Amino acid sequence: MPSRSGSRRRSNDSGTPLIDKLDYHPGGRLLQPHHHDANHTATSSGHQSPSYAGSFFEEIAEGIATQQRQRVSKEVLRYVAFAWAIINCLGAGSITAYSLYAPLFQKRLHYTQLQVNGVSITAELAMYLPVPLWGMLCDRLGPGIPSLIAGTFFGVGYILAAFAYASGGGDGDGAWPYWVMVVAFIPIGFGTSCMYLSAVTTCAKNFGRGKYKGLALALPIACFGLSGMWESQIGSNLLYERRPDGGKGDVDVYRFFLFLGCLLLGTGVVGFFALRIVGEEELIDEAVEELEQSGLLADSSFFQPQRSQPAGYGTVATGDRRLSVEEVHDLHQKASEHKAWLAEQERKKTWLLNEETRLFLGDHTMWWLAAGFFLVTGPGEAFINNLGTIIGTLYPPPTSSSSGRETAGDVDVGASMTTAATHVSIVAITSTLARILTGTLTDLLAPTSSPHQHRRGPGSLANSTASLLQQPGDLQHSPPSTSGHLEVSRLTFLITFTLLMSAGQLLLATGFLQGHGGLFWLVSASIGAGYGAAFSLVPIIISVVWGVENFGTNWGIVATVPAAGATIWGLVYGGVYQWAADQRVTGSALGLGMMGMASGDGGKQRAEDVLCYGALCYAPTFWAMAASVWVACGLWLWAWRGPGGWYRRGILV
Repeated sequence: MPSRSGSRRRSNDSGTPLIDKLDYHPGGRLLQPHHHDANHTATSSGHQSPSYAGSFFEEIAEGIATQQRQRVSKEVLRYVAFAWAIINCLGAGSITAYSLYAPLFQKRLHYTQLQVNGVSITAELAMYLPVPLWGMLCDRLGPGIPSLIAGTFFGVGYILAAFAYASGGGDGDGAWPYWVMVVAFIPIGFGTSCMYLSAVTTCAKNFGRGKYKGLALALPIACFGLSGMWESQIGSNLLYERRPDGGKGDVDVYRFFLFLGCLLLGTGVVGFFALRIVGEEELIDEAVEELEQSGLLADSSFFQPQRSQPAGYGTVATGDRRLSVEEVHDLHQKASEHKAWLAEQERKKTWLLNEETRLFLGDHTMWWLAAGFFLVTGPGEAFINNLGTIIGTLYPPPTSSSSGRETAGDVDVGASMTTAATHVSIVAITSTLARILTGTLTDLLAPTSSPHQHRRGPGSLANSTASLLQQPGDLQHSPPSTSGHLEVSRLTFLITFTLLMSAGQLLLATGFLQGHGGLFWLVSASIGAGYGAAFSLVPIIISVVWGVENFGTNWGIVATVPAAGATIWGLVYGGVYQWAADQRVTGSALGLGMMGMASGDGGKQRAEDVLCYGALCYAPTFWAMAASVWVACGLWLWAWRGPGGWYRRGILV
């Protein structure tokens, strides 16, 4: 039998041998050394030198140990990146604490409600509009660089906002103009989406192909919602102003802004080193292979004959001698081949991401999904940003008692009114619980889908094989078979939670809570849960339907729509609020409640002139918001079950 000592070996980029199943041949004879001279068979002390077979098995053991070390190292990097992605998201959502200090913009800086909404709308636009750019940066350069950019944005924005607030408002001496505050919130918006997307992309690509991809995405998204809660509590319980009697007053906005700027700058810098994508090359290679077999591509230039990929890289043992001319030439050739291989890998990645973006934008169900997301998140953003002023409308106008304390009717305002910080925390907690709950339950109950199901066109190998197992009419109308256990679609969870959100909006729209501010937690909890579930399930659905290779760009495109929603609904709420305030109605208005203006003089009168009281300030807006959410549910059902929807195409969500 011929000798099999010439078994093939492969090497990775570092030169470490990779053990292949062809390296072992049962039944082959042991490898024997080639006896070139006597010195190769025995040492001077009489011991026989180790055989080539012994060296071969030692090399196998060393290769296995090296692979194990590399595997452990990758897992460590993967979980370190996940942990810091959580930390990034725990700080990135600082803009959700806006309602904590928004009323102080009215009281201290004398901004009108439209001006206060103008600041928040500017931040919303800055947060959402550049999201596709941040997604492309994450996909093409990795998440570390966007994290550093985000930290820089936060530091600049919050420090500028702190000094703008400290200068005072109105027409006083030394007061900075209103537009400075607007400009300050532009980099804050940039930093919010950039840091959030760097963290979520890290988790999606590192864990999006595993069993618990829903939970891996839900946790950082939940922490993003949680950030507003703990930051608002820090502001109201630690960074607060002292009243003349020594009690706890409003948040010290100047110190609060400085705290956020320094904290988030440091978080972004550490994220530059900690956030890494592990095993991205395997993701790209699998996706390219699946696209090649998908039948969705015509004669793509990428699959035309190109320069062949180098087979592998070896090492040249030099010892103490100088390299020969041939060996130097061989090293130069290998370096050139390695450089060409890296260029080919980069070309492959760029082509894949561009092709994935084209397929995503060409899918009509994406537009229905994005439209529904727009109709749900806009009302949610407007509620969160204006939560403080909504609470103020639930009570009668405050007046000064003989003791100097503000009262609403016969009730002490400071002792009885619910606070914005409390409801920012309620929204954050319910939003966080909804994100974790939906991510976990969908991992357990949602149908199991193929990671490449969106790439399977009519002429793909997978569909050609499936057609052999089904009747001719079944393939067009039946989704792939599922397992026997209970399965609940992610769309079912999404629609259920958004309907819960509309229930909270109806509570406000009907005027039921007017004069009952203690029950306002029902609204905060229901809207927070629906808002959080939408922000958890929509990116999960995107990763399931369109894959994770281009997740940053795909989710970034859809995530721009809340900018338009927040702008429209912020303007609607601000316009209705200001219209109701200008009415100066002192009695009831169509049975919707009491609205009046507080009396006073000087700066207090000027501040009260822009405030509104009564259900007329918000009820029309929340009727429209509830209707918007119902339309969104209809659009999502159409994307799922309508003609050309996911169900009819056999895509399991």
